[in-house]
Amino acid sequence: MSYQVLARKWRPKTFREMVGQEHVLKALINALDHDRLHHAYLFTGTRGVGKTTIARILAKCLNCESGVSSEPCGVCGACQEIAEGRFIDLIEVDAASRTKVEDTRELLENVQYAPSRGRYKIYLIDEVHMLSTHSFNALLKTLEEPPPHVKFLLATTDPQKLPATILSRCLQFHLKNMTPERIVAHLAIVLAQELLHFEEPALWLLGRAADGSMRDALSLTDQAIAFGSGKVGEADVRAMLGSIDQGVVYELLEALSCGDGNALMAAVARTAEQATDFAGVLEELLMALHRVAVAQAVPDAVDNSGGDRDRIVALAAAFSSEDVQLYYQMGLLGRRDLPLAPDGRVGLEMALLRMLAFRPQGMPQPPVKRMPVGENNAEKKSEPAQPAVAASAREPVAGAAYVASPANVTSITRTGAAAAPVRVSEPVVSPTPARAILQAVPSRQAESIAAPVVSRATEPTPAGISPSPAAVAEVIAFEQFDNGVWVEQFHRFGLGGVLGTIASHCELRRRHDLLVEMVLDMRHAAVFDEAHTQRLQDHLRNYFGNTLKLQIDIGQPQAETPFMRRDRIRQERRAAAHAAIVADPNILLLQEGFGALLDEASIEPVDE
Repeated sequence: MSYQVLARKWRPKTFREMVGQEHVLKALINALDHDRLHHAYLFTGTRGVGKTTIARILAKCLNCESGVSSEPCGVCGACQEIAEGRFIDLIEVDAASRTKVEDTRELLENVQYAPSRGRYKIYLIDEVHMLSTHSFNALLKTLEEPPPHVKFLLATTDPQKLPATILSRCLQFHLKNMTPERIVAHLAIVLAQELLHFEEPALWLLGRAADGSMRDALSLTDQAIAFGSGKVGEADVRAMLGSIDQGVVYELLEALSCGDGNALMAAVARTAEQATDFAGVLEELLMALHRVAVAQAVPDAVDNSGGDRDRIVALAAAFSSEDVQLYYQMGLLGRRDLPLAPDGRVGLEMALLRMLAFRPQGMPQPPVKRMPVGENNAEKKSEPAQPAVAASAREPVAGAAYVASPANVTSITRTGAAAAPVRVSEPVVSPTPARAILQAVPSRQAESIAAPVVSRATEPTPAGISPSPAAVAEVIAFEQFDNGVWVEQFHRFGLGGVLGTIASHCELRRRHDLLVEMVLDMRHAAVFDEAHTQRLQDHLRNYFGNTLKLQIDIGQPQAETPFMRRDRIRQERRAAAHAAIVADPNILLLQEGFGALLDEASIEPVDE
């Protein structure tokens, strides 16, 4: 017996076997079960989503010898003849080859005659949009008022070309594209039934290459089986499709997150050795950046279309949202300008170097507003001296409700004869509002508000942000290196990007001589490999200036990690801010006097 391709062998024979299109199947099943049948149906959608298949199943349901129902028996003569394509009362017409009005008239001459074998005479016209204008006009009257024994099933991939007079005479059903997840699940079932070995990443490649078409996915799977000698492997499918290696995309993103130009150029060089389509690399990079942005804004909405959701979530933690948006825009412009570049590699490298060069390095300084000498001098002398220029006053007070914004605080004028302006490089917090708040709160609440105040010298730096030079200058001795130092002084090690994210989830379990043992939280093991161990070991060796050996195990931390500490401080600061706002006398006055409602979920510390 000759080989039958998967797309034909696995064509659904009943509505239950259909994959997807539930919105269409529900309407048809209810119509069949309640005997509310229309005389003309129009199925639209892209290629390979099930238009003709649904029409043939509907023909079975209408002509099954056991009666009209949504579940044909599949064993009677009518069902078998329809499945084999030889049922005399199912007239399948290819409109692309019969576009003339004479063909349509010849077809309609037999409409008046009763069916020869079945219950209904069914006309299945595929690619109906190919009919000529005269053919549509000839079809109008019969399509609007056909004999009771006639049903029209129309299918098209381009409904915009159909006249409105045809559309108004049919029930329209638009079939949706298949998602990669649904295609991969179906391919796994098919290959398991066919007793063929496959790798799941290969199915994701086929699911994405099918572009929403189940028939294309099955045809590509046939090709992959032949290419791999009966096996569907990731390497074979990637070579067959000419797909971009996602590992290269992740290397580029990790290098961007760390600001490592050498790693960035090395990844491009490895890409060039594979004779890759550089426009495709930029396209894959843009798709990855889009998923990273989704992971940052709505984590639950991150799809698993590439089977790499955990890695995308890790990258989302390594980038700031501003960097992701900036890189995405630069990638779009680089892809647009790629045809103008001397060659593809130069265009890709310039787009990546532009991302690296224009990465934001910090917030701009607020402008200095100079006041004329002597202006409001009497008022300045009469006011008590404010310790605003003291170093301690510049520290943000946890839970403070009144904080001067950078736009409002531009300069500080010294009291005295000379009113020389003093430049302020960061927002200044006036101590008076905070002191008023603490006085208004009972003693226990005041203690809880003041407790989480952390100086900038010990507050952990978010991953991806380098510590200040002053902080780096205070080098930690290796003899003092324990988990307490690791957690409290994590920001001093200058770890950023994906490596910094992984390291922040590690507990320093034990240090024996030059052996350092760490435990990585098992919840983040999916994004960890041995390369991260080597990179972190090299980083610590450079920091301490010795030849320490690092060992990272996967497990459950028994003590606090840098990430846990940062999260704990953040929660404490939020709780303090909440307590300060709730106890603020002005807020209480608004609530009592005007019935104001406080949106407590929106309360955040002022410097976050």
